[in-house]
This record gives sequence, structure tokens and C-alpha cells, in this order.
Amino acid sequence: MARAAVLHAVGDKELDLRDDVTTVEPGPDQVKVRIRATGVCHSDLSTMTGVLPSVPPTVVGHEGAGVVSEVGAHVTSVAPGDHVVVNWTPDCGACPECLRGEPYLCMTFIARSFGEPAFRLGDGTPAYGMAGTGTWTEEVVLPWQGVIKIDDDVPFEYAALLGCGIPTGVGAVVNTAKVEPGARVAVIGAGGVGLSVIQGARISGAATILAVDPNEAKHPVAERFGATHTATLDSLEDTKNLLTAGQGFDYVFEVVGKSAAIATAWGATRRGGDVIVVGAGAADDAFTTDAFTLLFDGKSLKASLYGGCDLKRDIPRFVDLWRAGRLDIEGLISRRIGFEEINDAVAALRAGDVIRQVVLFD
Repeated sequence: MARAAVLHAVGDKELDLRDDVTTVEPGPDQVKVRIRATGVCHSDLSTMTGVLPSVPPTVVGHEGAGVVSEVGAHVTSVAPGDHVVVNWTPDCGACPECLRGEPYLCMTFIARSFGEPAFRLGDGTPAYGMAGTGTWTEEVVLPWQGVIKIDDDVPFEYAALLGCGIPTGVGAVVNTAKVEPGARVAVIGAGGVGLSVIQGARISGAATILAVDPNEAKHPVAERFGATHTATLDSLEDTKNLLTAGQGFDYVFEVVGKSAAIATAWGATRRGGDVIVVGAGAADDAFTTDAFTLLFDGKSLKASLYGGCDLKRDIPRFVDLWRAGRLDIEGLISRRIGFEEINDAVAALRAGDVIRQVVLFD
């Protein structure tokens, strides 16, 4: 039996914190992981509210790290005792997206997870895992592609953030946008992923990094992670004119998940510049522009799902950047909490009072 945070119905404000949940037995191509740390990400809240789809009852959570406890007969990539990061978009290696070199677009295992429950509640009810994972629990069974081995000296709370927030943010800069040294960058939204975008821009050598957030309390934090300037939505236009002589920024990252934020990013981008959509928005929240402007302003609108990452390649890179002191992971962690505090963590996330909370399992 394991502890797990279960969503019984979309729209529930609190999760059912249980201690009677079991995983399915791992198949020949699967691994069982003992979760040691798991992040509290805005996408978890989006699953609770229905912005992201799920099949209740659902074990929430998708950003985690732990130790392999069991492997299937066909698994050779990891062994019991290995430290691993959970990859919530494992690549099958055979679909058109994987064959094009776009593993972050692979839907094979995620699609399968909507029909294959990975957990069972104490009364025998089958339960599913968020995004095919479900890391707000002590044990989870995943396809072998869903774990990335890491060195044992990487703290589990750091490794957990390497499973979503850091790849999504830093990856958006280095993989999707390919920001070059000297570029002018703006970031709409200075939450946990937005701060990782800011770090990515700093690492890439951007000359100007503007953090835009209506909450001015986040501005000093953004500066600590590499923002050269800050603005509220009300001061954005004046700041853009000051920093770019009215032209707009080369790259503007939307990290909010709202069409209004995409529109703000679009307006802040120079002619011929790139708007990078990082935030996960709702299906009924549409962004529109007119056909004339779309053509003659020459701007590009790009999606950055999971930061365009191949975690097998990128997690070692992020670990090297952390070791070199160029990627601040510790600063992203607002607080470390226990399992029993998960509902408090969800409330704090909803209020926007935190960057990243990490649940630690003993």
C-alpha cells in the first residue's frame, strides 16, 4: 500500500489523500519507481480544473524523481537502485513524431494511459495517472522510456524539477527559439516556468531580458534569476519603447497559458520576431489575429511543448549547467513539504504565492 493524492472529480478543490493505493504490476517493458520527490506544478492545478484532460479517479502529479525498485524482463536501460527522473512524455521511437526527431510530440504512451489504469484504490476501484504518470504518490509504474537515469549525487528535489519545469522553460529558449547571444527577450509570466525561461535566456547570452508580471513582488525574484528589466502589464508598452526604440523584442515567451497573454506577447514582439507559447491553455480560449498583419508583420507563432526537449539528451546538459553554477535549481524551490501538506500546496499554487513547492517522501 502507498500514499497517493487522488482527484475524484474535475473541479474538486481538494484531493483525497489516501494510504491504501497500489500500483499495477509492472509488465515486461515497464519499471516501478519509488518516488522520493515530486514538484507541485501549475499543470497539476490545470488537471484539477479540467484545463488539461484526465480520467478520474486520477492520481495527480507529473514532475518527479525517485529510485527504481523493480524492472520488467525486457528492460535493460535501468536497474533496481538507479536514480531516475520521470519523463511524462516518453518517446516510443516508432511513431511519425519520433521518427522526425520530435520525441516531445509523441502521444503513444499518454494516449494509452487514458485507457489503462495504473493504480488501484483500497476498495478495488481502478485509478489513472495524470499524463500517464501520477507522481503524487510513493510508487508508480511507467514504461521504461518514462524514466531517465541520473547520477546519484543529484538531490531528488532538484531531479524532480528536471522532469518538467526546467526542461519546459530552459528548453523553450535553447531548443524552440534558439536564442542567440545579444538577443532582446521578453517573458510574459514570472512563475516557476517563467523563471526557467529567464534562466535559459541568461544562459544563452541574451543582452536584454524583460520579465513581465502584474505581481510586482515577483520582479526582484526575476532579476535574481537573470532578468535585466521588469515591467507590469500597464508599463509594458513604455518599457518596450525604452528598451527597443519602439521596435519590439526579438523573442517573446508566453508562460501563462491564456490567450490574452499570447496577445500581449504578440504585441511586444518586433516585426519578424518570434512569439513562443509555453503555457498550457484551455481548448476554448482562442487567440486570433488578422490575416493582413499575420503576413506583413512577418512574426512567427511557435509552440514549445515540453521545451522541445529530448530528455535523454537534455537532462545531462541541465545537470552539467547546474554543476557549473549556471543553472540555479535551489532558488526555484519555495518550500519543501510533506505528503500531508499537498492540499495546502495546491491552495498556495492557486493563490500564486510560490515558485515551486516540492513534496518529499521519506
